[in-house]
Amino acid sequence: MDDSEATSLEQIRAFMEASCQTVRFAGCSRAEVYAWTEKTLVRHHYAALNRREKGLVRSYLGQMTGLSRAQVTRLIERYIAQGRVKVTAYQRRKFPARYTKADVDLLAYVDKHHGNLSGPATKHILQREYAEYDQAAFHRISGISVAQIYRIRNSEAYRKRNASYQPTCPTPIPIGERRKPRPRGRPGFLRIDTVHQGDRDGAKGLYHINAVDEVTQWEIVAAVPQISERWLMPVLEQILEQFPFVILGFHSDNGSEFINYTVAKLLEKLLIEQTKSRAHRTGDNGLVETKNGAVVRKHLGFAHIPGCEADAVNQFHRQYLNPYLNYHRPCAIAEVIEEPNGKRKRIYRRWGTPLEILSQMPQCERYLRTNIQLADLRKTAQLCTDTEAAIEMQRAKKKLFAGIAKRTA
Repeated sequence: MDDSEATSLEQIRAFMEASCQTVRFAGCSRAEVYAWTEKTLVRHHYAALNRREKGLVRSYLGQMTGLSRAQVTRLIERYIAQGRVKVTAYQRRKFPARYTKADVDLLAYVDKHHGNLSGPATKHILQREYAEYDQAAFHRISGISVAQIYRIRNSEAYRKRNASYQPTCPTPIPIGERRKPRPRGRPGFLRIDTVHQGDRDGAKGLYHINAVDEVTQWEIVAAVPQISERWLMPVLEQILEQFPFVILGFHSDNGSEFINYTVAKLLEKLLIEQTKSRAHRTGDNGLVETKNGAVVRKHLGFAHIPGCEADAVNQFHRQYLNPYLNYHRPCAIAEVIEEPNGKRKRIYRRWGTPLEILSQMPQCERYLRTNIQLADLRKTAQLCTDTEAAIEMQRAKKKLFAGIAKRTA
């Protein structure tokens, strides 16, 4: 604040009588309070005042700064003794360093060549270097304690001189071949992934298993309460049975839910080739991941669905969602064009349902399962129009969510 007009003690006395009962002040920061206090004491020549005048200035300082009487007294005593009122800088107590930079370098030198032995073993080596071999450089560090050795090893100065890195050792798993599937225009090469349906209060939600054929984009979605062998294997068999054509390939990421010996044994029994995504190749399983967002998240959302509702959700998938996706929902058909510079570009000129894409393939019936006829698939698609199927699916989804909300309320 600016109190330059209060130049006399009479003005200060009048100010104190008018404001001491109604106005309170407080300093913004310690440095500002101390600087203003020093300025005020110098302006009014505090040392030359009589006792009554000093008491007036003391009250004025307390009123303006918000400090207690004891605090104001200490500041005045500091001013009388030093002629200044300054903030005392905090100085942490420092102990003298016993071991120098040369000792740290020496310890790093010994550790590096001995392969970072334990603390007691390193201490014994340092003692022998001085006592047995008369190495004068080890005079000070030969008496180091084991605890101090570990403290120095944790310091930045030590790590700059002896940093040892042990890369993560990958554990090879002889399940599946790490490569991108090569369907060569044939249906039956699946891309599969899991979608978690949220957590709530520490409880895991159910999981959706999403499987998409790479060529026809035929898609089967199922639900399981947990990702474990007990729940996953029966649902996985049901997913494979719902595809109308013979399954030839099974591709997933490197998650343990699919890369395990139980799944590998099932696929080997069905003569299905198992592959897994390569490192730094995010597009290897890109098709099913786009379907996760465009289909599963769009229709089921992100809200938590308890694992106990997996049967009801699975029934909805099988009766309503999967038929709608494969018979009535159009998909974009990618056409790969190679440009003169070698880059491959995908354009989308054709659209069709998975059944239409399958029907347009040359000799498509030879890819179907023995108990499936193309005429039966077309007949199923003709039971209702695309919009009627969408309305029925939305109605069933609304009923499903209402039942889940009622049971979890």
